[in-house]
Amino acid sequence: MAIILNIETSTKNCSVSIARNGEIIAIKELNNGNYSHAEVLHPFMQEILIEADILSEELDGIAVSKGPGSYTGLRIGVSAAKGLCFALNIPLISIDTLLALSHSINVDNGAIVPMLDARRMEVYAAVFDSGHNKIRKVQAEIIDEASFSKYLSLGTVYFLGDGAQKCQEIITHKNAVFILDKFPSSRQMAALSYQKYVRQEIEDVAYFEPFYLKDFVVIAEKKKKPTF
Repeated sequence: MAIILNIETSTKNCSVSIARNGEIIAIKELNNGNYSHAEVLHPFMQEILIEADILSEELDGIAVSKGPGSYTGLRIGVSAAKGLCFALNIPLISIDTLLALSHSINVDNGAIVPMLDARRMEVYAAVFDSGHNKIRKVQAEIIDEASFSKYLSLGTVYFLGDGAQKCQEIITHKNAVFILDKFPSSRQMAALSYQKYVRQEIEDVAYFEPFYLKDFVVIAEKKKKPTF
């Protein structure tokens, strides 16, 4: 039996769950349009431990969404996960954010394209088949009318995640289906983290870093011209 705490902070959704053998027994989420992870993540973890009637010492592992996604969000989630693993001496499991997001829908055929907003017309996206097998690796890409045309020409393509809304205005192919109410969640992480725990696919706690995909860039504020 394995009890795993799952942490998802890669987007504006702050999500924490506890699962036993891959089945959710407690979950808390907040998606209020802001990055509130620094304020709510640790209280959420404490609250679901109480709700599930589980002591932190009973946890067998900590799973964290590894990215891509928000630089700050990923740092907060990974730092919390690593701290717990060090303190409790339990394994760290990382979950591909876009893989977990792809599991938020089930389809019989076609392709699934989970995508996260990367500002302007850029997204972080991967492509999965209907069995949630990755058929194109994660990329940062600028969306235009020809985006994903290879997959759209073959059949239905389901676009989901917070990057899908802006793509809806650009990708107008008849085979494009947009699902706008899905976001990365610790709910979908539960089964995935248990599978990795069973296979002992764990991370080196000391050296693990999130998958940012792109370097963090600080945009300097323009200086105002002096007035005399």
